[in-house]
Amino acid sequence: MQSGSFSNAESGMKRPAESGGGAAWSRAVDIVRRLRSEHGCPWDREQTLVSLKAAFVEECCELLDAIESGDATAHLEELGDVLLHILLQARIREEEGVFSMDDVPAALAEKLIRRHPHVFAGASAADSAEVLKRWDKIKAEEKGERKNWHDGVPASLSALVRAHKLQARASKLGFDWSKVGEVFAKVNEEIEEVRRAVESGSSLRVREEAGDLLFAVVNLCRFLGVNGEDALHAATAKFVERLSAVEERLRARGMKISDCGSEELDKEWEAVKRSGKAERLGC
Repeated sequence: MQSGSFSNAESGMKRPAESGGGAAWSRAVDIVRRLRSEHGCPWDREQTLVSLKAAFVEECCELLDAIESGDATAHLEELGDVLLHILLQARIREEEGVFSMDDVPAALAEKLIRRHPHVFAGASAADSAEVLKRWDKIKAEEKGERKNWHDGVPASLSALVRAHKLQARASKLGFDWSKVGEVFAKVNEEIEEVRRAVESGSSLRVREEAGDLLFAVVNLCRFLGVNGEDALHAATAKFVERLSAVEERLRARGMKISDCGSEELDKEWEAVKRSGKAERLGC
């Protein structure tokens, strides 16, 4: 769904007013402060920055699912759930006397103004590439010189995303392949390394070489301009869809997927693939 393209009827929501954001923020802040107060909610009062981490990640994932689904109502709800976690974390820091809840949007506003001089300070920017280059320059000035080339890439990112970001960072330093054929050759080399590791019988070596293969495939995706995380999500979704279709076909014949052998499942899988191709071709 394109941004701003849904109507009130399509979304099932009352279109919110664009003004009054300050009042809405203040109300949400007051509610969270009350939830964390002496006479508030026991669960909210018990939470710490550490205890909230897992749930925060889960809420972020649910937000991404809502975006992927195109459901604007779900998107609104999940944005609120993520905001609740941000407010809870800010309130905990406020209770510690580190910063106030209002410091969060205030600091964000100041950062956005600093990093967009082409909007707020009369500077000019020819295109998005120039904007990003200036953003990185201002960010570097704010944070100071990096001690290491990999500083600023969170270790808590998913392994695939972190690999992509580190590879892109290395590429900016000039450490990269010169042509795509070299990357294909590296992937093939790593496949052979995995095969030899399996033949060696060493599980530790298999783990290492399998990791090298995955790293090389991420590099190939990056070099081709493909977001590996998105590509893997799409491939996984396709796998779920096809195996679910196999399950439905078997269920229609009074069979359970768990009762079928590999030969029967392979046969049904190929049938589902063929039907999918026929649909794409308009047959």
